[in-house]
Amino acid sequence: MKTKGAVLWGIGEKWSVEEIEVGDPRAGEVMVELAASGLCHSDEHLVTGATPIATPLIGGHEGAGVVVKVGPGVTGLKEGDHVVTAFIPACGMCPPCSDGHQNLCDLGAGLLTGKSISDGSFRVQARGQDVVQMCLLGTFSPYITVHQASVVKIEPDIPLEVAALVGCGVSTGWGSATKVADVRPGETVVVMGAGGVGMNAVQGAAAAGAKRVVVIDPVAAKREWAMEFGATHTYETAEEATAAVNELTWGRMAEKVIITVGDIQGENVLEALTLTAKGGRAVVTGMGSAANVDVKLSLFELTLLQKDLQGAIFGGSNPRAEIPSLLSLYQEGRLNLDGLVTTKYTLEDINQGYQDMRDGKNIRGMVVYTDADR
Repeated sequence: MKTKGAVLWGIGEKWSVEEIEVGDPRAGEVMVELAASGLCHSDEHLVTGATPIATPLIGGHEGAGVVVKVGPGVTGLKEGDHVVTAFIPACGMCPPCSDGHQNLCDLGAGLLTGKSISDGSFRVQARGQDVVQMCLLGTFSPYITVHQASVVKIEPDIPLEVAALVGCGVSTGWGSATKVADVRPGETVVVMGAGGVGMNAVQGAAAAGAKRVVVIDPVAAKREWAMEFGATHTYETAEEATAAVNELTWGRMAEKVIITVGDIQGENVLEALTLTAKGGRAVVTGMGSAANVDVKLSLFELTLLQKDLQGAIFGGSNPRAEIPSLLSLYQEGRLNLDGLVTTKYTLEDINQGYQDMRDGKNIRGMVVYTDADR
């Protein structure tokens, strides 16, 4: 099928919206017609080269749509089913999946290769070349052909533009608070960075019963938005927040700190651990450069104050369970998804969408596909 897609041809270049060809589904695969795709900061890391991946590539890993073709051997999915893409495939059979950790599925080893799970070939071509699909998805196109392990079936009455959000940002942020940080009622929680992931860590911490949800973000608008999603206090810098949290907690500091900045640096870890109480936990959710191996922290405090530094991917959640669960909370009015999308864009405007993200204008920008894109 010939359609449009946003392709990155080299590090530092802009997304090129052009004609691509998406192959039909093979064994175990489905073709999905997408309604929308979120503009996640993780795809910005492809542009900067922070995430090592071959080009050309088609970006995007946060989408939702309708199955339009089904390949041989597919089970549990049929044409017309509504699905959300999961940027971590879940086979259900490998050791991590069998142990209840679908977010660590062994199929994730191929996320940045672009080679299909079913047979190791490519499903997207542009200008006569094979094109890597970001996270084996490539949702910066209205059509994707992906393995059944990379999509999760959802109820058909949920708006697809809303459902797309739980494919990455919502699940990652919410789970970072509720599962990885394991926020408990009455705790003080600090969230560093109030973007598409951080705002959902705020929602998760508030829903878990945190007494205080403290947000740190340099953008004034985001600090204001955070109050609408459950924050109780907001500060521009970690330095300001450290002094305030010290006073609020009578010197005990925050039981949980979640780092959700868009481009994490080594000093962010030191800032987070300084904000963390004795026996508390700092969760590293934000992504940085794969080449950055320098982290600043006090080994003295880490040991003597028994602080816990924990990594997190997909919020420590199982995609097949978490995606339907979060959408159920949305239907019940207990999770704010509508307010997360601050600006909608056409595919042609994707570069403007990412500039707006860099300028701090959005919680989450969203590409909404039109007939012109197809």
